[in-house]
Amino acid sequence: MQIALLQLASPDEESVEDRIARVTGLLDVEHDLHDTDLLVLPEMWTAGYFSFEEYASRAEPLEGPTLATARAWARDFDLFVHLGSFVEAGADGRLHNTSAVVAPDGAVVATYRKVHLFGYGSRESELLTAGDQLGVGHVAESTTGIITCYDLRFPELFRGLVDEGAEQLIVCAAWPAARLEHWRLFTSVRAVEQQATLIACNAVGEQNGVALGGHSRVVAPTGEVLVEAGAQEGFTYADVDSALPRKTRAEFSALADRRWPVPAS
Repeated sequence: MQIALLQLASPDEESVEDRIARVTGLLDVEHDLHDTDLLVLPEMWTAGYFSFEEYASRAEPLEGPTLATARAWARDFDLFVHLGSFVEAGADGRLHNTSAVVAPDGAVVATYRKVHLFGYGSRESELLTAGDQLGVGHVAESTTGIITCYDLRFPELFRGLVDEGAEQLIVCAAWPAARLEHWRLFTSVRAVEQQATLIACNAVGEQNGVALGGHSRVVAPTGEVLVEAGAQEGFTYADVDSALPRKTRAEFSALADRRWPVPAS
């Protein structure tokens, strides 16, 4: 399976409509997309993660412009699209950081409302409502779990996805450059501990004075870093063996050896 990671900047002065049009233009001239099975975008690339004052005005229903755009891309390029995430306005008026994956026929195969909302130097936990469900769906040849940014720090969420059958994990993020080494550490260790392929797409550029880290990467269940991008906007590609998680788990049965809860002595 070929994967395309599209690192994106979300400049403060750019409108959401202009950003969507600009990104569509990037896709239209990217010839390698025609041989790609899965496209992954960063967290909150439309609204801008650190544009907290704009969350309410840029919120949209699940069946809004971001999902409609992802459906058009999926059909036009005949691939799966993980649309990153956007500010979802729920039916009850509450706002969520929501992701979705769209199949080549336009069907939504997975959705996810971010469970762990960030508070350190962020207003996300103040402005948004946390999700309470796992996000799992079938993407290309793999059962896939979807996770968002800060979730990387919580291994129990990943273990829950694996217990639901996930062999592939997709992370969209707006991870700051100041904690880039944490990004590298967590993306690698989650792949190894869950014996899953981990696909992580991060934002770049500067938002509201915060520099984003980029360095999107794909990590094999063995811990091998298959690809790592730099800090610039653009595409990065990786070829992934969809059968490798099953092979790894069969050969080195760490998941099967789990004992929880630990028996009392």
